[in-house]
Amino acid sequence: MCSSQVQDVEVEQGMVQVVVEQDGPVAPVVDKALVAQLVGGAQAQGLPIDGENGLLAQLTKLVLESALEGEITAHLGYEKHERGAAGGNPRDGTRSKTVLTKAGPVEIDVPRDRVGTLEPAVVTKRQRRLGSIEDIVLSLSARGMTHGDIAAYLADVYGSDVSKTTISLRRQPQNRRVAHSRDD
Repeated sequence: MCSSQVQDVEVEQGMVQVVVEQDGPVAPVVDKALVAQLVGGAQAQGLPIDGENGLLAQLTKLVLESALEGEITAHLGYEKHERGAAGGNPRDGTRSKTVLTKAGPVEIDVPRDRVGTLEPAVVTKRQRRLGSIEDIVLSLSARGMTHGDIAAYLADVYGSDVSKTTISLRRQPQNRRVAHSRDD
């Protein structure tokens, strides 16, 4: 098993450069096959890369919802569809929220807890406009980075305390999540 940690982040000419230190085999920085598959699939369906409902907007939605699901799972201490502690703070569905991004407006489903103590860090309460997260989504997804790497990157960029567990307790590779989203 290999773990990694984001060491440095640079943004130049609209490109996000992430320097990752790993204690194990070094994975390719960019998964070109995944990028080609995503772009090819989008083109075959007549889906634009950017703009409302484009590929970038869909990736943004997928990553944000995954991060938010990780946050509520870490907050409550149990996975979705599992039984929580008796008399505790159960999940209470989701609420739709539209966030404005460079990729266009993206509607996301934000999970809720019944007591209302969840304070999401990735998309905070009442936040409507995201900084440059859409630039990050495409870059990190194309690189096939783990949820831990994404958590570290978000912490570096946004200064939010987002743990690897918060991003995803499941640690599934991004390309599996993207494949599932296209099947829906």
